Amino acid sequence: MNTVKKTLASFLVIAAALVSTSANANSAGDAKVRAAGEATVAKVEEAVSLLEKGDKEGTLKALGDVRQSQKEFRYEQTERLRQRAGDKLKVARDEIEKGDANATASLKATLELYKEMMKVYSAAH
Repeated sequence: MNTVKKTLASFLVIAAALVSTSANANSAGDAKVRAAGEATVAKVEEAVSLLEKGDKEGTLKALGDVRQSQKEFRYEQTERLRQRAGDKLKVARDEIEKGDANATASLKATLELYKEMMKVYSAAH
């Protein structure tokens, strides 16, 4: 009986350690995704501001940063929104490079998609 108690106690300790470890790993992953989402939104806002000031090179650099940070901003429930935002980002980038007057509107539409992603992500976490 004593051996059974010791075995049961050791299983409970191991199970508690596993649950604790997975919870910590999940919160670290959540923090990484949230930081990537916030960085993405901030960079798109920066790109809109730079574009409105007429800084084409600065805008394109900010959009490059957006492309990198949005790769880390992955959450299953927002994956379709992320794809749509990525498509809009490409369109906006092409419009900026061509000097199209519609570029600002496209960039603002992209910003709204990323903000919507943050809302969905924040509501779930």
